Amino acid sequence: MRQSVGEARMFLKNNWIYAFGLFFALAFTGPAHSADPTGTWVMSSGKVTVRLSKCATKLCARLIALAEPLDRNGRRKVDKLNPTASLRKRPLIGLTLASNLLPSGKDTWKGSIYNPDDGRTYAASIRLNGSTMQVKGCMASVLCKTQSFRRKK
Repeated sequence: MRQSVGEARMFLKNNWIYAFGLFFALAFTGPAHSADPTGTWVMSSGKVTVRLSKCATKLCARLIALAEPLDRNGRRKVDKLNPTASLRKRPLIGLTLASNLLPSGKDTWKGSIYNPDDGRTYAASIRLNGSTMQVKGCMASVLCKTQSFRRKK
């Protein structure tokens, strides 16, 4: 079955209009953007300060300050409970605590978090709400603990 030249022109004209309309629909109604979690964050207790930054294509958090950086013997605190013996003498300050954080929804990221208080790594989620960040670490998806952080100005 042959189409007439007029039908072919009408087909192209209609498809061009749909494509143009689709472009504007996507350009002006794209996905909601998340807030930027990068920056310096202080735990609500003041005990820990971390810096969230880009690590390749993901986010990570490094420990940049402790309220009490020295142990009871006056030495800088180290990762003494790490399951890998060769890592137990590395200083806590500078340690990557959260890694592989990827967006998982509006203002939410998921990845993993290392807890130097017990030497274990947990599944983690981060949720931003203005200048507050909730960090939740879970073992077996049921035993969870949440810490609040505030953005440092």
